[in-house]
Amino acid sequence: MKIQWRLFHLKQTELHPEKPVYLWEINEYMTKQNAVDLITSKFTDFKGVYQTYQAITQALRERDPKLLQAVLQNYQTTNTEMDTTINTLRKNQQAVINNTKYEFSNGPLEEINWKIKTLKRTCYGFANQNFFFLRIDCLFA
Repeated sequence: MKIQWRLFHLKQTELHPEKPVYLWEINEYMTKQNAVDLITSKFTDFKGVYQTYQAITQALRERDPKLLQAVLQNYQTTNTEMDTTINTLRKNQQAVINNTKYEFSNGPLEEINWKIKTLKRTCYGFANQNFFFLRIDCLFA
């Protein structure tokens, strides 16, 4: 199922249990939901990781801090890479929960900083600093 890795990143509502598609590695028509169920039934550790992943992404999509906090508190270690992810989320729990509560983001500011740094790198050697500032002004005008 290496080719079908994208199936596991879909929301559960996007798996369309009624619409069969051709899956190359299995060489048959099957619904996306059946393919996911086939893998999760064979690998129980992966099933727990998959369900945790789905719960975390659902909490972030729906901006539900209580669900996210419940997932982080009720997680049982499985000796997989998900343990590292959960530990990181627990360490930064307040920031992640604030992200679900509020719609504020520093993304636009980071984009501006990235554009200015890229301009600085590519336009090295301006004869006049005022030209550099004019160029920055042209970027965001």
